[in-house]
Amino acid sequence: MNDVYIIGSYSTQFKKWRDKSIKDLTKMAYIGVLEDSRIDANDIGSAAFSNCGWGHTLQPVGDDPGMRGQMNVRGQVALAPLVIEGIFPKRVPIVNVEGACASGSLAFHCACREILSGNSEVSIAIGAEKTVYPNHLLQVVDMFTGGTDTARLNDLFNSYQTLGKETGKEWATDAKHTLFMDIYASLAAWHMKKHGTTQQQIAIAASKNHLHGSMNELAQYQFEVPVEKVLSDYVVSWPLTRAMCAPLGDGSAAAILCSGKYLKKLPDSIKRRAVRVLACVPASGYEHEIGGESVTGWAAERAYRLAGIKPSAIDVAEVHDATAFAEIHQVEQLGFCPVGEGGKFIESGATRYDGKKPVNTSGGLESKGHPIGATGLSQVSEIVMQIRGEAGKRQIKNTRIGLVENGGGFIGFEEACCVITILGNK
Repeated sequence: MNDVYIIGSYSTQFKKWRDKSIKDLTKMAYIGVLEDSRIDANDIGSAAFSNCGWGHTLQPVGDDPGMRGQMNVRGQVALAPLVIEGIFPKRVPIVNVEGACASGSLAFHCACREILSGNSEVSIAIGAEKTVYPNHLLQVVDMFTGGTDTARLNDLFNSYQTLGKETGKEWATDAKHTLFMDIYASLAAWHMKKHGTTQQQIAIAASKNHLHGSMNELAQYQFEVPVEKVLSDYVVSWPLTRAMCAPLGDGSAAAILCSGKYLKKLPDSIKRRAVRVLACVPASGYEHEIGGESVTGWAAERAYRLAGIKPSAIDVAEVHDATAFAEIHQVEQLGFCPVGEGGKFIESGATRYDGKKPVNTSGGLESKGHPIGATGLSQVSEIVMQIRGEAGKRQIKNTRIGLVENGGGFIGFEEACCVITILGNK
């Protein structure tokens, strides 16, 4: 099989891009990643496009134009203007990818497979999303509900109501926020009861990520939030406060991948910045008792095996922390600390940019932002910058190997899908 390298990586700032459409954001990411790669666009042989919410139609309200839903062929439609402009090659096959919050990493996986199979020497993964529609909040909240089995919502609710009897946290959804905030809150409450994790430790994780975000010019929130202010912020769903949760935002991100054979033909200036894909492993969740092996743990174990490394070899990681509790859960499942000790691990300062196992140096989803279809590719972009030594104030010294964990949707008590990607400079 071919070796796979990232030669271009890019993310827009995540924010409320009210004056930008999906097509606009797609163009921004495409131009940015092409400039970063420094290659001829005509060499691109395939593309994967990730998006989740463009299929929804939102009616105009006042000066808000709403959105006309694009249910199908989203990648073809988003990239069509670039073909017309002559900056994206004609006839390139485009695969449309949707995997809830893991969509961006699944698109990246598709691009990897194109290179591994020999179908393409160069492939691009690009994701774009808009979630900020102030006059359509209920529709946006409903959009997120599609990340689980909508025909079995009552079964899901019953499972979490039963869990609530064990933890003392009443299960109650709220139209003011997404279903997943309630799910994360319930899982956090279980972890607190089972392992003694505290709300203070969750707040420390959030505060740390806001610190990292304050050093990231691409982050949606670029300010620090002390632990005490995290705890005193508006309660979204106990034990989670607003500062512990990812905000709604818009943005796009992309990566250009190539084979080792293609890389050899490129100038040394490009070769020096190339980052090797050591493993990219997707996995699917299923319904089982809470506390068992997670989809993250299963995928991570396989990814470590493919990369020929152990968790201790990871110098920096980006994990899917739609809430700060998720970071506590994921560092356990990735083998950075024993199960049940994630709260203590984060409280120790280990996951700070100056700690022994830096996590979410971008600011994580709470600070960097979380435009669903672009999130996984933005995580890749952060790790690429760290390995290249281009992360500025938040740069980790001597970074050789980085990991991305990107989860999406929920099946029972775990993510519906998860992708573990390991990148290195060797």
